[in-house]
Amino acid sequence: MQLFKHQQETIAVVLEPELHSVTGYAWLIQSGFRRSGNTLYRPHCQRCSACQSLRVDTHLFTPSKSQKRQINQLKRLTVELKTELDEDWFDLYDRYISARHRDGSMYPARKDDFLSFIGSTWQRTYYVHLYENQNLIAIAVTDVISRGFSAIYSFFDPDHPWSLGSLCVLAQIELAKQNKIPWLYLGFQIDACPAMKYKTKYHPHQRFIDGTWQASQY
Repeated sequence: MQLFKHQQETIAVVLEPELHSVTGYAWLIQSGFRRSGNTLYRPHCQRCSACQSLRVDTHLFTPSKSQKRQINQLKRLTVELKTELDEDWFDLYDRYISARHRDGSMYPARKDDFLSFIGSTWQRTYYVHLYENQNLIAIAVTDVISRGFSAIYSFFDPDHPWSLGSLCVLAQIELAKQNKIPWLYLGFQIDACPAMKYKTKYHPHQRFIDGTWQASQY
């Protein structure tokens, strides 16, 4: 996979069948791995450590001034954690992809491709739904494991004036706290990628570096 010009990403993929399970996944995610469909993987480049798994400490999370404003916005919404997607989810997803990712590999939006990407035969997928006045405005696809939530993907109303992507993360943090889940895994962080900078705004957080989780000061 190409990250930037003249750079290629090498990934390690888990092949052992016994690790493709709820318990195996829970262990692997604490070792810096991530899930796409049934595939478990993490970056494995010999001379580069630009891609680092990042997780937020939900119990000690301290919102910034702007995040406090967003939390107040979140309180005006209805948040529901569901095991199934609402029937009208694809219309929202289609509008989001068409507006925000028209130049990406997920355009045009295809229902089967997306369900294959977020689904798994051995891990139940959950969906955080955000409603404003009973209207669906955002969905955060989330894996729930024994000691963590894993943020798989979020999509939302591209015309809404609020920062719904941030509200999705804050909703996941709040749900994790309510369920006594200590970590929210936000996937891989690449500091040189502007689109990923949002992950570093949630404090405190840790990065998986040289085989251990280390507190980050970013």
